[in-house]
Amino acid sequence: MVRPSTLFALGALAATAVACAPASETTTQASPASSGASGAASTAASACAKDSPALKTPGKLTIGTDKPAYDPWFSEDDPANGKGFESAVAYAIAGQLGYAKEDVTWATVKFDSAFAPGAKQFDFDVNQVSVTPDRAKVVDFSKGYYTVKQAVVALDGSKVASATDLAGLKDAKIGVQIGTTSLQAVKDVIKPSSELNVYNEQIDAVNALKNKQVDAVVVDLPTAFYVTAAQVENSKIVGQFGTASGEPEVFGAVFEKGSPLVGCVDEAIDKLTASGELAKIETEWLGSAAGAPELK
Repeated sequence: MVRPSTLFALGALAATAVACAPASETTTQASPASSGASGAASTAASACAKDSPALKTPGKLTIGTDKPAYDPWFSEDDPANGKGFESAVAYAIAGQLGYAKEDVTWATVKFDSAFAPGAKQFDFDVNQVSVTPDRAKVVDFSKGYYTVKQAVVALDGSKVASATDLAGLKDAKIGVQIGTTSLQAVKDVIKPSSELNVYNEQIDAVNALKNKQVDAVVVDLPTAFYVTAAQVENSKIVGQFGTASGEPEVFGAVFEKGSPLVGCVDEAIDKLTASGELAKIETEWLGSAAGAPELK
């Protein structure tokens, strides 16, 4: 999280993989006279098929995410219902790969475990994980499926609620979740004068705001709208801000390092982008994330 809205393909940071044919297409066996390129394409295509040995469970697509699974990314703490932005995106990707809804299974994976080194229990994970160079050293990422900005949430009437720029947040006591790009963004962009209050779970940071233990929390913008609408009464979005570098921050699907499925999912995201389906999903589930003021 990270954890809104022109989409960017971040191929330079995502691990490069050979593009795969969708599972609905027939893969032909290369003859001895076929070129090496044809053989490679056939091998790559087989990675996308439902019977691919690259899958954690052949015939099934296993997708990971954290629990609780929060709105607006998921709905009713049930990733399998297809509601919420990331649930809808995950099923749209699955459909492009040839998987029906009943062919998709969900694995519970803690946020920071998704991009930690080592073997994974999922084929890919969607959990508001921002693509960063450090994370890309130990896991692979798909192309970006959502462009993110950070947002500051405070209680109405608090000393930072009326801030109109980043300088107005310098002296604030800020809460943020550990292991997130929100944490790094606070350090790099806001640069508060007091020590940050860092929490293991996002809900702990939100509760700290509710109990007035912090002046503000920083989360991604769509989550900020949910915090103000459903979690903390009499709270407001002070504003939104981008990265220190000015480069867009994007969420990508996470894969075990070296997964041959990356190219398959990249192609699926390209098709969903080109058809307008990805933008439609974003409008449906994240459409409110437009009006927060920019903090500079």
